[in-house]
Amino acid sequence: MNPSRLTRRQMLQAASGAVLPYVFTSNAAARGVPKSKNDRFTIGTIGMRYQGTVNTDHALPYGDVVAICDVDREIGEKSVEHYGGKATLYEDYRKVLERKDIDIVYIGTPDHWHTQMLIDACLAGKDVYAEKPLTLTVDEGKKLLPVVRETGRVVQVNTRLRSDHVHRLACETVAAGRIGKLRRVIVGVGKNPTGGPFAIEDPPAHLNWDLWLGQAPKVPYTKERCHFTFRWWYEYAGGKMADIGAHQLDLAQWGMGMQHSGPVELEGTATFPEVENGYNVATSFEVRMKYADGVELITGDGVPGGVRYEGELGWIHGRRGEINGQPFDLLQDDPIPREAYQLYAHDDLNLPLRTGKDGQQDLHAANFFHCVRTRQTPISDILSQNCAANVCHIANIAQHLGRKLRWDPENEVFLDDDQANSLLSRPQRKGYEISV
Repeated sequence: MNPSRLTRRQMLQAASGAVLPYVFTSNAAARGVPKSKNDRFTIGTIGMRYQGTVNTDHALPYGDVVAICDVDREIGEKSVEHYGGKATLYEDYRKVLERKDIDIVYIGTPDHWHTQMLIDACLAGKDVYAEKPLTLTVDEGKKLLPVVRETGRVVQVNTRLRSDHVHRLACETVAAGRIGKLRRVIVGVGKNPTGGPFAIEDPPAHLNWDLWLGQAPKVPYTKERCHFTFRWWYEYAGGKMADIGAHQLDLAQWGMGMQHSGPVELEGTATFPEVENGYNVATSFEVRMKYADGVELITGDGVPGGVRYEGELGWIHGRRGEINGQPFDLLQDDPIPREAYQLYAHDDLNLPLRTGKDGQQDLHAANFFHCVRTRQTPISDILSQNCAANVCHIANIAQHLGRKLRWDPENEVFLDDDQANSLLSRPQRKGYEISV
């Protein structure tokens, strides 16, 4: 079967023989012998400004960083020093992938580079830990998923809230039917910042600005376009909807049992800034979605943070290390044992239960390296993360169009709406087109 023609349904059918709860078991064991639990991995990491370094730091118990790549030489040099001064520094990520001695690739770049780097890493025979959201557009996922399936690589996406005990418990509570039939889910993603107009400058000598832009339109250098603030430009990311939404909407769908699907109807409203060379993400927004089972999901910048599930028998809300609900004694008097969790196998891996971001990252990294060795599917699997990213993308499309849309989550297209479907992809700059 030609991997470029695999549909999401075919991929799910191909994976249906896996022992639950692993939905998408890799066949990569046939392509190489996994390391034993005592062997250390060799790691190459791409994109070192903040999140790439944070993610890689949590890989250090399992491997050694031998290659670092960043288009900003200053950041790259600091990263080499941070990891002991022995890693080789590269500007072009493809040089990292050419190295036969590298087992694992970490990707911590801005969103618009995730898909191509993931495709190339899988084709190079690497297992990958990638920053969220998985893709920049819906159509990117249609190119990426068949490659992951055909190469059999293990891919973990850094939606680390799946490894957070509070959010995991909230999702498992809903899945266990403790709040009865689910009726509504409310997801807070926060407000987008505003800013601009920003100054146009010459790019610093240590930054390869053209390579940083990649597939995005060629524009003069503005420092607020790159590093952390790239998130507030639709050319490179998707604002809070794709940044925090990649976490929270993923959790919502996981708890709903829709982690491999999506809504069938949605409608959005938004206000957008009109600032030349300034942040262009929505200044206020709300999206309402409806799923095939009748559950409504509401998200936007004006609702409480975290994920709140409302059912016939009560509600539960997971947020910032806290979980509460009504009636909460369902959990206090009759807790759900870890071994009874339904959404993923018991996966603490004998690690101490730590709270906060470090605890999430510890468990997420441990899960990834465990799956690299066993060739099982990680907790943030490629199928669910593609679906979660798609929800973020179509929610942004709904904001821009401001009208009701019908969505086919199986075929990943809008129904009878050429204008909406034209937004499932974006023009890509010549020489940087996503390719397989």
